Amino acid sequence: MAITAALVKELRERTGSGMMECKKALVEANGDIEVAIEEMRKSGLAKADKKADRITAEGIIAIETSADNKHAIMLEVNSETDFVAKADDFVNFVSAVAKKALEAQPSDLDALKQLTLDSGETVETVRQALVAKIGENIQVRRFTALNTEDGIIGFYRHGDRIGTMVQLTGGNEELAKDLAMHVAANRPQAISPDELSQELLDKERDIVATQARDSGKPENIIEKMIEGRMAKFVNEISLVGQPFVKDPDVTVEKLIKQAGASIDAFEFFEVGEGIEKAEDNFAEEVMAQARGK
Repeated sequence: MAITAALVKELRERTGSGMMECKKALVEANGDIEVAIEEMRKSGLAKADKKADRITAEGIIAIETSADNKHAIMLEVNSETDFVAKADDFVNFVSAVAKKALEAQPSDLDALKQLTLDSGETVETVRQALVAKIGENIQVRRFTALNTEDGIIGFYRHGDRIGTMVQLTGGNEELAKDLAMHVAANRPQAISPDELSQELLDKERDIVATQARDSGKPENIIEKMIEGRMAKFVNEISLVGQPFVKDPDVTVEKLIKQAGASIDAFEFFEVGEGIEKAEDNFAEEVMAQARGK
C-alpha cells in the first residue's frame, strides 16, 4: 500500500510523533494506521520505561470538588521540567485524572492508576503514552480525598504548585475557602496542639531548654522561659493557634468559634515536596547520550 503524505499527517496528529518515525511505522505496518499506532505505542512504552528513574520534581497540583462542596480530591502529578508541566497535553491529562478520581473515589494510588478515563484507556496506559510522546518522565505521585455528609469543604490553589483543602462542620463556603488560603500561607502541621507528635515536641523542648540554659539565668526563670517558648511553638504550628491570615488580631480558633464552626480536617500539597531535585551534570549527560542511554 502506498504511504501517502495524508496518511503520515494523520498518524502524526494521532500520536504526536515525528514525521520520519510515522513514515517508518507505516511502511513496517504496510500502510495499516491502526497497526502502526499499536507498534508505536509498544515502542513508546519501552522508551517510557527507560525514563522511569528520572527525578520528577515539577508538575501540577489539581483539585476537583463536587457541586455541593461535600466531596473533593487533590492530586499531584509530576514532570521533570516546568516547561512540560505547562504543556496542554500534560495539563489536560492531570485534569482528566482528577475528574475521574473525584467520580470514582479510588482507595489508593494503585487503584487510581487503573481507573478508565473517557478515552477508554487506563490512567497508567495514558501516562505511559504521554511519556513516550513528550520524552520526559511523568508520575502520578499522590492524591488525597475529603468527603463529608453534613459539613462543607473549601479549597485553594496558589498557581499550580500549592493546593489546600479544609473540611468544616458549620460555617460557610467563604469561611472554608478563607481557611484553605490560610493553610497555604501558614502551613500548619496539625489542627490543634494535642495532635502534634510527642517526638516533635520532645525534640523542640530539648532545643529550647539548651538555649534557655545557655542564657545563664536562674533555674526557676529557665523553666518559665522553656514553657513560654514551647507555648509559642505549638501555637505557631497548630492551625487553631495561628493568627488568621486575613486578620492577624484574631486567631483561627477564635474565628471558627465566632462562626459556630469546627475544623474536621485539612490537607496541604506542594509540588515536589520531599523530592530531592537532581543537579544537572552536563558532562555525564553527554556521556550517557554517547553510550545510547
